[in-house]
Amino acid sequence: MKNILKLWMVLFAFMFAASVITSCTKENAKPAAASSSPKADKIKPDSAKGGEILTLTGSGLGEIQSVVFEKGNVPAPFNTVFNTDNALLFRVPDTANGGKQNIIITNKIGKQILVEFNVIALPVVSSVSNYNFTANTQITIAGNNLGDVTSVKFLGANDAITIVSQNKKELVIKMPDDATVDGAPLVITNSTGPITTTQIFENMDKAFTIFTDGYHNNFGDASWGDGGKIYTTEAKSGTSSVGKTYAKGNWHQLGFGWNDINKASFDYQYMTFWIKGASSDYDLYISTNASAGGFASFNDYDKIKVPAKVWTYFKIPLSTLQLWSTANTWNQIGFRIQGPNDQDETFYIDDLMFVKQ
Repeated sequence: MKNILKLWMVLFAFMFAASVITSCTKENAKPAAASSSPKADKIKPDSAKGGEILTLTGSGLGEIQSVVFEKGNVPAPFNTVFNTDNALLFRVPDTANGGKQNIIITNKIGKQILVEFNVIALPVVSSVSNYNFTANTQITIAGNNLGDVTSVKFLGANDAITIVSQNKKELVIKMPDDATVDGAPLVITNSTGPITTTQIFENMDKAFTIFTDGYHNNFGDASWGDGGKIYTTEAKSGTSSVGKTYAKGNWHQLGFGWNDINKASFDYQYMTFWIKGASSDYDLYISTNASAGGFASFNDYDKIKVPAKVWTYFKIPLSTLQLWSTANTWNQIGFRIQGPNDQDETFYIDDLMFVKQ
């Protein structure tokens, strides 16, 4: 009995001690109170891009209520767990505007401190409205950090490209009449610095064109079936495209001929075009009368997948297409699908051409 009583006394003492320790821990874990004179000593790092973690150290930093990046009044959410009397952790918001600015930090009683900081926000290009241009073509660039862009140039060129309009997510430029550029990426500079686009923009005046708003370089329709037709109701650029309806149950082809293209004197490296797909995704085969298997053959290396109902840009190395597999010259090139089996399908092609870069 005495042993049981002693055991209960030990357990009671242990539980009491644990409750005291827990109480003390909770007391110590209370957030530091807001100060009437908060002070910032250092922010680390002092420059960063969106998403990076910042550590502010100082004194009287308790009960911070808001963190705002000055340019555009962009708030930076933070977790109060990481806010003590001597430190505050938060991230640079992805939406912060680039450049030197203050971070405005406000505590619970409305006291503020200003911390100098540099947001690294280089231009980001996620998509472009077109890769092809002639003089005065307007191209829309979508992305981020574009509102403070001050300069757009071709890589390796000095002449500025005109900025028509801009905001943080979109930049509209007007392409120059530049006879020196075959094809080149753009160098886009904002308050943070320059970037070079991965996209290459092709000068159509320097390309070997087969079809833009009409046929060029002695090419014309060489399609099977009803032939290719010029449509003014569909165009990626300019006013028209060439289209072909592939009849159900037949083996039709959209073709172009009959100019002789000799490999030895042809110094272009890529075939480019825009194509608008049919009702569903289709594999489409590109061949010439010098392709392996002959004209309108099906080869895995010249197969492309065309998404349904949207304009899609293709830029294919000529070495991949193997357009001169069996001879050094060809004079017709075609686009063929297997089928269709269920219904008629129509495709449209615009800006079919060969480029050097």
